Amino acid sequence: MAAAPYDDPAHRLGLALVCAAADPALSGVLLLDLDPRLVDPVARLFGAVLAGAAEPERPPLVLGASDRDEDLWTRTRIRGGEHGITVRTEPGPLTEGDDAGGAPPLVVVPDLARLSVAGMRAAVQLLGADVVTVERGGPRRTVRPRARWLAVCRSADVGRVSRHLLDRFAVRLSAAGLRLPGVREALVATGPEAGEAGEAGEGEAREASEALFAGLPAAWRSAAEGGIRPLPVGDAAIGRARELLGPDAGVRRELALLRLARTLAALDGRPSVSADDSDAAARLIGVAVPQSAPGRPQSDPEPSGPAPEPTGPPGTLPERRAADGDGRLRTREGDRGLLDTGPAEGIGTASGAAAAPAEGSPYPEDEPAAAWDAVPLSGPRRRTTGPVSTRGTVIGTRRATDLRDIAHVRTVREAAVHQRARGTARFTVSPVDLHSNVRAAAPERVLVLLLDHTCRGGTGDGSRPEVVLAPFLQWAYTSRAAVQVIEVGAADAADELRAGSFTARGVLDPRVPGALYRRAGRATPLAHGVELAAQALRRLLRRQGAGPAEAWLVVVTDGRGNVPLRASHTGRLAGPVAAAGVEDAVEAAARIGAMDRTRLHVAVVDPGREPYGDLPYVLADRLGAIVVDGRHAPGAEAAGE
Repeated sequence: MAAAPYDDPAHRLGLALVCAAADPALSGVLLLDLDPRLVDPVARLFGAVLAGAAEPERPPLVLGASDRDEDLWTRTRIRGGEHGITVRTEPGPLTEGDDAGGAPPLVVVPDLARLSVAGMRAAVQLLGADVVTVERGGPRRTVRPRARWLAVCRSADVGRVSRHLLDRFAVRLSAAGLRLPGVREALVATGPEAGEAGEAGEGEAREASEALFAGLPAAWRSAAEGGIRPLPVGDAAIGRARELLGPDAGVRRELALLRLARTLAALDGRPSVSADDSDAAARLIGVAVPQSAPGRPQSDPEPSGPAPEPTGPPGTLPERRAADGDGRLRTREGDRGLLDTGPAEGIGTASGAAAAPAEGSPYPEDEPAAAWDAVPLSGPRRRTTGPVSTRGTVIGTRRATDLRDIAHVRTVREAAVHQRARGTARFTVSPVDLHSNVRAAAPERVLVLLLDHTCRGGTGDGSRPEVVLAPFLQWAYTSRAAVQVIEVGAADAADELRAGSFTARGVLDPRVPGALYRRAGRATPLAHGVELAAQALRRLLRRQGAGPAEAWLVVVTDGRGNVPLRASHTGRLAGPVAAAGVEDAVEAAARIGAMDRTRLHVAVVDPGREPYGDLPYVLADRLGAIVVDGRHAPGAEAAGE
């Protein structure tokens, strides 16, 4: 291999991606201080390197701050059948492509410091592993990880990332000065035509990635597509790697540098790995190589003899070097001068202030600049004691260990049993009589379903509610969310002028699939159903410290309410209805639209009935909801298999 221009960031990036694609041991690539606008072009380039020229580029898996274990390791499929809803667990996006053929999958992390704890733990388990066994929720699977990881992180944010995770990225280099031709100019376009400029910028990014991929040498692309053969690593290369990284470097860093040197030697066609290859690997990732390294010119020898004594400007003392040769400066004997005040320091600056990370260093975590998180791979601790533990639905009693949340009825009953044996004149409660309540934990997530059964009655379209609601039911199942179902317009309703409701612990409750297939009735008390949904959400979100972290309200309706709210309250329908039912439903929806949206999400499923097809959109506008087309459900094809 000819002398590589390691001062060119684009060349270093292309070579690093080729090495990561050619050797599975270099599956993790960490780019430090990369411009966020260049994440997509670099990801496209890495995908093109992995796929090669013969195969189509696979879409990458992007991980962020909201990913959970349930989203990464397994995937839940909900299907409807003759006997109700069936749940099937399949491999998740992190492992589903490991047994498949073709190019290795690509996982992109735009900001490693903001990656969720579940994503960080997954990266620690997968990167550099030969075999991974996944046991979660029943299924057991053993795979050989093939995915390549591309992560981006700022040097100033490495303190928020676990050192175990950082060490898993074998290829690490600074991309602060990276400039892809034609990308930056397109991305910074501003002005009234910003939308067109954004589309043009995306096209320019794709073209720049393709051009950079086409500019890679043919030998590199063939090696990235077919892999490299293992080469023997000599003792000189191992010793040189230890010398370059220093005595305090861990084993993972030494192995990463040697594996990168082995890949570079294979790309160059060498029979074995030498010390020169270790130097080349160090220059590629940005590790400083001493001047005494092979292939580097030696520094000029120091002149022999005593050094000339400097003559300073007027008013300063002449200095000379000590005769013992320790390199320190000495003043002449008998001379007295002004005291050196030292460098100036700002007010409030600590004497031991941490220095900033070295620019271009692949290991910024070695600098004491950032405060480290104590347990970055641990999730937030949950509070299980105190007032929060005394809230929730009572599901039983037990013998009390303190005076909190006493079950008074059970305590009095226990004391009454022993009154005659105690022989006291007054009713006495002993400590052994005390019992406390056993409460179910408050759900962290809640799904509220408002089902209008009349919106599919008489249509003859063969609609399948489980297909339309599959994404929401899957979310409720994987997050163990409580479910509250509010039904409107059922033929077997206890009162056709009022909405009915029930609460279930989860979607597997038999009442939930039964509510999806009720026959349609005549009346549609939609306004009362929306009012019940608003009351339920208000009760949930007002619980301080014990309320749900996230709640979904899903409304399945065509917006045609023919029962006014007053008729639902009084139970009597007097006079013509006209549009009063629709107006009351829209007015009740406005109360939900004014709720706090940091935890509440609302969706309206439009069945697409005509005429008056705009009513669901009017209701969604007042609810502040998104509209889902019920005629073309996102999971219809999968559910019909």
